[in-house]
Amino acid sequence: MEKRLPHESVRPFSDSKKTKKEQVAEMFDDLADRYDLMNRMLSCGIDIKWRKKAVSQLKKDEPKQILDVATGTGEMAIIAYHLLNPEKIIGIDISEQMLELGIKKVEKEGLANFIQLQAGDSETINFTNDSFDAVMVAFGVRNFEHLENGLREMLRVLKPGGKLVVLEFSRPRIKIFRSLYNLYMGIVAPEVARWFSQNKKAYQYLNQSAKLFPDRHDFIDILNRVGYSDTSFKSLSAGICCIYLGKKPLR
Repeated sequence: MEKRLPHESVRPFSDSKKTKKEQVAEMFDDLADRYDLMNRMLSCGIDIKWRKKAVSQLKKDEPKQILDVATGTGEMAIIAYHLLNPEKIIGIDISEQMLELGIKKVEKEGLANFIQLQAGDSETINFTNDSFDAVMVAFGVRNFEHLENGLREMLRVLKPGGKLVVLEFSRPRIKIFRSLYNLYMGIVAPEVARWFSQNKKAYQYLNQSAKLFPDRHDFIDILNRVGYSDTSFKSLSAGICCIYLGKKPLR
């Protein structure tokens, strides 16, 4: 049996008997109508800059078909359309409420012919092998119930030579930034989130899962192990988050 990674054992609701996947879906359903606003306020808008930098890693590749995993309200998909002008972006997510809001955002932007959001599980992606020129995930991989299964599925649906872009929180290495980050994520962010949703547990979970997530070289090692090539990472904002890159090897 494959050994579980430490962050995979962290669940939003420790007293629930539901699987992590079920709990994550329930958590985001509950947060959906406040999620984008909370992200803007908790990050002071920096998360939009991070997302744009992540999407920009695909500019040279000029992908025509893109899969956005854990798309949520479609933020990355909309940014990717404006920056990359692909033929089609498909976003998948396990939270029905997040998707419902995302579909409304896409329609409001007039992009329904180019961006399709639908229910989908990162561990059982409902597309054939070699379907996409690029796959992207923003702040989603640490919520996978089985990280390596999700990474393998994304590799499977990538075309040979296609690129994976992952944006995820990481732990700052410089002591002063690490201390401030821990204070903010451990105390300030959950309290601010509670003002919005009365769901302090949700942001405590996000903090705990981020702390235990295998970041930087540890995540690169996992990407290499499941079969990606040309892997690398870029640290952003003093190491608060990282962009990870990998490719599907050419046959």
